[in-house]
Amino acid sequence: MKKIVLVITVLLMSISLSAQEKKKNAKVSIDVDGVCMMCKGRIEKAALNTKGVKYAQWNVQTHELKLIIDERKIDVKTIQQNVANVGHDTKAVKATKEAYDGLHGCCKYRSEEIQDDHKKEKK
Repeated sequence: MKKIVLVITVLLMSISLSAQEKKKNAKVSIDVDGVCMMCKGRIEKAALNTKGVKYAQWNVQTHELKLIIDERKIDVKTIQQNVANVGHDTKAVKATKEAYDGLHGCCKYRSEEIQDDHKKEKK
């Protein structure tokens, strides 16, 4: 009886430990502000230049940045910071004024006028 309890305990512990393992190919999605194809290139490049990011694709319409990352090498907060460093806000990390001001004029996504101009272009 003691052996059965011991085996069950070991089995449960190994299951809980394996659930906490960081994944080699984790799929992650974060929202990133931007308005155009130049933003797309900048956002994807910032993500891909982060060690541990294997895939990055940002959607101009949905503002969703889809990633495949190695969680053993990188965390989402670091990726968000790297994207903010090139001027683009995420829900968790906002770009500094200097980084945002460094964006091209058509990429100023915080301006309602610029957002409206890009919406008109899509129609």
